[in-house]
Order: sequence, then C-alpha cells, then structure tokens
Amino acid sequence: MHKRHFLKAVSVAAAALALSAPALAQQWKPTRPINLIVPWAAGGSTDQVTRVTAAELEKALGQTIVIVNQPGASGAIGTKSALDAAKDGYTWTAGAAQDLGTYQTLGSVNTSIKDWHLFLNVANIQVIGVNPKTPYNNAKEFLDAMKAKPGQVSVATAGVTSAGHNAMELISKVTGVKYKHVTYDGGNPAVVAVVAGEADATTQLAVEQADMIRGKRLRPLAAVSDKALELEGYGTIPPLSQTLPGFTAPANYFGIFIPKGVPDDVVKTVERIWNEQITKSDALKKYAASRGALFAPQSGDAAQKAVFPAIQANAWVLFEGGKAKVSPDTVGIPKP
Repeated sequence: MHKRHFLKAVSVAAAALALSAPALAQQWKPTRPINLIVPWAAGGSTDQVTRVTAAELEKALGQTIVIVNQPGASGAIGTKSALDAAKDGYTWTAGAAQDLGTYQTLGSVNTSIKDWHLFLNVANIQVIGVNPKTPYNNAKEFLDAMKAKPGQVSVATAGVTSAGHNAMELISKVTGVKYKHVTYDGGNPAVVAVVAGEADATTQLAVEQADMIRGKRLRPLAAVSDKALELEGYGTIPPLSQTLPGFTAPANYFGIFIPKGVPDDVVKTVERIWNEQITKSDALKKYAASRGALFAPQSGDAAQKAVFPAIQANAWVLFEGGKAKVSPDTVGIPKP
C-alpha cells in the first residue's frame, strides 16, 4: 500500500518536473548589460521608440540595456555589427523592418528578414513636410512644382532605403516626378536640415517631425498614406490619397531585432515579455499617441507576416528605381 503511494508520488513529481522544465528554460536572466545597437543617429524615429521600449524591457529583465547609436550606410553598419556579434543574446539591433528586409537587395548586408527574431512596437507613417518659407501649401502644389522643375526641389531624408527615401521613391514612381535627394545620417538631422532651410522638404516619419510641426517650424502637407493622420497638439494631416486617388502605402513597422542563433531561452523570454507586458505598455501607447505613430506590438510568425508587404514594396521600388544591386525575386522577395 505504502509502496503504491510512494510510486504515485514519484510519478506526480516527475510529471511536474517535465512540465516545469520548458518554463524554466524560458526564464533567461541576463548577467550583464545588453547592447542594443540603434543603426541611426540619436533623436530619430528608431532612437526614440527604442529608448522607450528598452526602459520597459529593463524593468522586466532586471538588467541594463545600453543604447549604442551606430549610424552610417542607411543603417547597414550598425545592423551588420549586430549580425556579426557573438550569438550569446547580448547584442540586439532595432529599426524599421522594411529596411532590415531590403539590405540584401541593396547589396549592403547579406541578411534576410528571416534571419531575425522580430519584436515590433509601433507602425510609423511618413509625412511630406516643408519649410514654411517655401511656397507649397498642399501636396498638389508640391507635386506640381516637382513636375515644373524636375530634379530641383530638394528632399532631405535619412538616406537610401530610409523611411523618407522609400516614401519619396514611391511618390516618384506613382507620379513620375523627379526630385533632388539630399541625405543625412538619420531622420532627425534630415528634419533639422529642412527647418534650417538646407532643403525644401522632407518625407521622414511623423514621429520625427512632430515637434517641429507643433512648433510651426514645418508645414505638413500630407500623410504618405490612404488614411489621415491625427497628431496630438496639431490636428489632422490629410492623406496623400486625397491628392492622388487610389494611392496607398503598406504599414512601416518598427521594432527590436535579435539575430537567430542566440540561445532559445533568450528568445522565449523576450517573447513572453512582449506578449505579457509590451502589448499593454502605457509608456509605448503614450509615445505613439503623442508622436503620430500607431501602437502595434507583435512578435513571432505574426510579426514576420505583418512586415512582409512593406519589404516587398520597398525592395521593388528600390530595384526598379536603379538603387538596388540584387533583383528581389532572387532573394525570396516576389514582386507584389
């Protein structure tokens, strides 16, 4: 009798251990600071949202996350540093998934979106913003000027494959306009350049232009979207589709990216934090509302599926515009 009870107890204990083993394996406890490489200049869209997200993750992990700004080559330099780092889980990167997914097409970093674990936080919208001293009061006047003076209206962006450049290339493809591309090391420097009068316009993200728009240092002409954009403290920015009927652009998701090959418990732990805490983060919700972004946390397969339309659009616009070295369909990106 006693023997049966003993065997039953052993069996229950073994089952409990078997069930708890995977859970324990998902409890990664980093023992030193994590380096999070922002491959753009400080103050830009990636830098802003990554610092908010890192603060949330620090509380959950109980460890410091060091933001390392490593700009250059349209984000390729910092991204390659994260890709080449030891696969121990202590080096991550961040940015726009559509950039990460097109470096291979550009020939700058030999990596595809499937080489990374994606942890998305927000979706960003590009805005056509101009210096208030320019004569452009709406998107039609801006596009008409480009048609009248091909290659003379200057547009500041964070460089090839940046959100601003992607937006302007898409506008150029749809309308046939030619523009003068002026590049900077990040979205914030590009916006500041337009405020200073170095360039006529920028098509960087709303989150990067928000303060200057609210301060009347930039005039927003249109959201590069088929939906109007509400910006706290300013009001409604009309969609470009109001000027170009039928115009649409895929959502531009941002997030934190961890290279595949790191220990499984690192990935499982961050996934759990994302699902249980980041999806409810008041700090990220407040950031998105105040900067003109969309709160959109996702991870895993859902994140991979969500980002692919923008990668397809970006890769093919760059390739057909002569900016990419590798045909997207040869690296698994079919034409949309």
